[in-house]
Amino acid sequence: MTRTPPRRPARLEDAQADAIVGAPDPAETSELAHETARALVDGGRGRADDPGLVERLVRLVETEGLEVIAEMWAGSPPDTLPGTLWRLYLIREWVRRDPRHIVLNYQRGLAMAEVAGVIAGVADTPGPDDVKDTADRILAGVFDGELDVALDRASAFLKVLAAGSALAADSLDATNEELSALVVHRAGNLLNTAEELGRAAAMARAGTLE
Repeated sequence: MTRTPPRRPARLEDAQADAIVGAPDPAETSELAHETARALVDGGRGRADDPGLVERLVRLVETEGLEVIAEMWAGSPPDTLPGTLWRLYLIREWVRRDPRHIVLNYQRGLAMAEVAGVIAGVADTPGPDDVKDTADRILAGVFDGELDVALDRASAFLKVLAAGSALAADSLDATNEELSALVVHRAGNLLNTAEELGRAAAMARAGTLE
């Protein structure tokens, strides 16, 4: 008796899988992002006299994980509250992971962006702990201060770093053009994010950042 060889399972195409489990509704995802962002800010402001709560909100990435925060807010536009919060938490995490490199670029950038340095509020001769403390205080300002001021400070902080990165790229240009181009690109990204945060600050002052 001849046995019929077993058939291999048919491959489930991505589109078919989406049809079965249901692809996320962009409108629902956006609504959830806005609701969670507003709940977080309002909850923090409602108990701003509780330093323990503010500290826990600042350290949210450390307790919940960056992936959880990204899932909630990373896809939100920069001119929204969830998009703004995502950028602030990402800045803090970046500073926390690489404070020594950030200090070097910040010190370089102060020569070209002195006014921004004053707004950012970093120590005159910052060390790694100073920039980490600044990132914490900027994010804490979302919950225990004025949102627009916190966003202005974050914008200024990135402008100084962008200036420092641009100077670093200039010094590399003669010896390593490829690395110099990469640093220039990063400086551009920092400046772009700084401008986004500046616009978000203006919207916060006008009461239109949602």
